[in-house]
Amino acid sequence: MKKLILVSNDDGYMAKGVRELMKMLVQYGEVVAVCPNQGRSGQSMALTFDAPLRVQEEKSPVEGAKLYSCNGTPVDCVKISCYSVLNGRKPDLIVAGINHGSNASVNVLYSGTMGAVQEGATWGVPSIGFSLTTHDPDADFSAVKPVVDELIPKLLNEGLPKGIFINVNVPSGVPLAPIMISRECKAHWSEEYKEYIDPFGRSFFMLAGHLVNDEPSSTDTDLYALDHGYTSVVYEALDRTAPNCF
Repeated sequence: MKKLILVSNDDGYMAKGVRELMKMLVQYGEVVAVCPNQGRSGQSMALTFDAPLRVQEEKSPVEGAKLYSCNGTPVDCVKISCYSVLNGRKPDLIVAGINHGSNASVNVLYSGTMGAVQEGATWGVPSIGFSLTTHDPDADFSAVKPVVDELIPKLLNEGLPKGIFINVNVPSGVPLAPIMISRECKAHWSEEYKEYIDPFGRSFFMLAGHLVNDEPSSTDTDLYALDHGYTSVVYEALDRTAPNCF
């Protein structure tokens, strides 16, 4: 029987990134994609508990693969897949993305794409997320394919330790960016909101700001890797217990 690969994202089922990912993965197994019915970026590991969830099969961009939309979050998509859509089958691999935009450094905490990956890890399924460092909705995702081709067979054959997941960020515009095993860079967002005045004189706020690298001299981080033309591969853990604090 073919390996079962569950795909999700946070940009929605119509996003080019997830459709290109499905094309890259179909050679490795049976691909089933369950994605939000609209963009759900920044949802992290949010759950829907106050509204009914509905799943609808959509026209797949890949022959032999299935695509579904769900009106929930990325984590909802993974959960409902494992409970219902996959008819009781446990996926051999969960792959999220390809995200439109970087999920390096502190962004992993906010990302809906990486939320789906973390949810997969809680199920004990090897889980990995791919992101390309551009928000262009019509981006060229071909730079991600060599990375997919290198990592996916290894994950299907070897898996991951329990509670470990992988965060992959590929620099946009670098056709063959070599892989650098890196660590999550310490960083923070600065000036996150900008105030505006609407036509009625009332103020409102929109998310803005920029990412500040708190360790710019470090050469082993994901931000360093991306800035220097490398694909960043970070092994992350579900266990967030602070070391050496008790």
